[in-house]
Amino acid sequence: MSPAAPGGGVDVALRLVAEDDVAVLAHLARANIAFLAPWEPERGPDHATEDGQRRLVEVALAQHAAGTHWPAVVLADGAVVGRLTVSDVVRGPFLSGHLGYWVSEHVGGRGVGTAAVAQAVALALGPMGLHRLQAATLPHNERSRAVLRRNGFEEIGYAPRYLRIAGRWQDHVLHQRLTDDG
Repeated sequence: MSPAAPGGGVDVALRLVAEDDVAVLAHLARANIAFLAPWEPERGPDHATEDGQRRLVEVALAQHAAGTHWPAVVLADGAVVGRLTVSDVVRGPFLSGHLGYWVSEHVGGRGVGTAAVAQAVALALGPMGLHRLQAATLPHNERSRAVLRRNGFEEIGYAPRYLRIAGRWQDHVLHQRLTDDG
């Protein structure tokens, strides 16, 4: 996907994840273990290895081929700096999907996440044909909640013990963005 509004002077873009991304994704997973740990499920010992990332990319691309996911890498000035996925895509009368994303600590606070989410919203509610995009955040994840607010998401609820994050069931704030088609 071509770049949208730059993130803090950084040229931000999304593109479909590829097997060629495995090495850099493994590197980013290792470099960001401590940074991402409070916000993600516990990961197995092979998660930050090339073999572990290869398996994740293969599964993501199979889900993409089945039409249930759009797995992307986040690019900043042409370099892979994170992942973004529209997952659990449901067609029919629901036309909905879930948004998940992360960006490397070294690009945090520069608008990269905000710009990447803006592009994902445009894709999901445009060419993908979805009516609704949902995201869930931990209540204390103010940075992600701000990214979603800047992209027009509204809070729609509170889900107790919603996901197992950092080794324990944790509450989440639910957000959604709808198309403007009424």
